[in-house]
Amino acid sequence: MNRRKKDLIVITFLGFSSGLPFPLISSTLQAWLTSEGIDIKTIGALTFLTFPYSFKFLWSAFFDRYSIPHLGRRKGWIFICQILIFLGLCLMITITPHHLLFFCILAFLVAFFSASQDISIDAYRTEILKPRDRGLGASFAVTAYRVALIVSGGLSLLMADYLGWKKALIIISSLMLLGMISTFIAREPEVIKKPTTLKESFIEPFRDLLKRDRSLLILFFIVLYKLGDAYASSLSTAFFIRGLGFSLAEVGTINKIGGLLSAIAGSLLGGIILTRMSLFRALILFGVLQALSNLMFMVLALIGKSFLFFTLTVIIENLTGGMGTTAFLALLMGLCDRKFAASQYALLSSLASLGRFIISPTSGFVVEQLGWTVFYFVTFLVAIPGLIIIYYLKDILWRINNNFQKNP
Repeated sequence: MNRRKKDLIVITFLGFSSGLPFPLISSTLQAWLTSEGIDIKTIGALTFLTFPYSFKFLWSAFFDRYSIPHLGRRKGWIFICQILIFLGLCLMITITPHHLLFFCILAFLVAFFSASQDISIDAYRTEILKPRDRGLGASFAVTAYRVALIVSGGLSLLMADYLGWKKALIIISSLMLLGMISTFIAREPEVIKKPTTLKESFIEPFRDLLKRDRSLLILFFIVLYKLGDAYASSLSTAFFIRGLGFSLAEVGTINKIGGLLSAIAGSLLGGIILTRMSLFRALILFGVLQALSNLMFMVLALIGKSFLFFTLTVIIENLTGGMGTTAFLALLMGLCDRKFAASQYALLSSLASLGRFIISPTSGFVVEQLGWTVFYFVTFLVAIPGLIIIYYLKDILWRINNNFQKNP
């Protein structure tokens, strides 16, 4: 097996390792706690466990500055985080939610090390992949990540029904071993000059980004590119159930399972297209398709309950969203300086979620005041500024694309 294929395989399994823990401290955890009779207030309060994912840029500099002896700067931190995640999950399963305080502490630690694993995996992917493979690598990583969400978020519930929570979670948690094996066989990226002090690790990544040509416009674009897509999906489940009257089973089957499979297909399709199309053109094409898919929600709100159009809307929205995500991740990798890959990727990905964090809470008020039809037209309008900015970044995106071609 040549080095390129091996790197892409490793990236794929690391994507799976990255996605596996998330449901185990969010949706699957909620189902587990509910079945154990934990009160709803406690379950609601435990949504804070996802906070490390939003603020991981705060400690990402440590992973740029320090290396693990004999393991390396990237592989070392990934492997340590995987071990700690696995041990944390095993302890959670052993003590059960009935020892609530200790259980919650363990769950938070699992979330912290899971977010830290993401920092190192993102940096590893940025450094190990050749520029020409970033689109394909991003699509494989996103696909594996989403498969892991299905396994730990959906399959685990089915297994719990037949085997009980303890056995089901032991089986799911043991899949972290796939990530550990992948890390063990992976090659460490080529040695590059790393920050010499912790202060440099924190300050230089931000300074490096801000001193670039049209840096603020680039950062603004990162906030906006997926914003319309995120805004439209923020209330999609409520829209299908309350706005259109579909049953829980219909929404669960089509929107959750069908949507996830469509997003996986979109990720793979986006990666293939990126091997044949420039990043600039791909971002425009995928961005336009994402925006137009929001109008399908608007049409669905106008025509009312239609199972066929509901299915088409879910498939197309997730397909185009997966394509857009692949191109977007390729862009983030292209923007990172390998010297500060962990810090810069964590910062840029956090910026990408910032817009969603700010705008999503307004969705309910817009629907209440203006209705579903107008709301989804607004989500289409929200997607337009990001598309306009692409034209003002054309030369920068072409430079990134030329770097892809010059460094195959």
